[in-house]
Amino acid sequence: MYWDVVEVKPEPDSCLFVRFRDGLSGRIYFRPGDLTGALTPLREPQFFSRVFIDEGAVAWPGDIDLAPDTMYRQVQSENREKRQAS
Repeated sequence: MYWDVVEVKPEPDSCLFVRFRDGLSGRIYFRPGDLTGALTPLREPQFFSRVFIDEGAVAWPGDIDLAPDTMYRQVQSENREKRQAS
């Protein structure tokens, strides 16, 4: 799908740079309150940095993954807001 992740890089402060199959790219920021339940291990920077791509989705060891379509919409929305502000 066009929202499949083809590149992911961990950045400081619980942030990911992502690029999707169609070329859309941007950053996903996580607040501490976002990292609860199954995502709690992501609070540890060393674990967070172990991110990888699994069949188009952002993932971490232990079967932790994020829905790429939701991330796509978030990046798309943020890019749209930046264009409107400039």
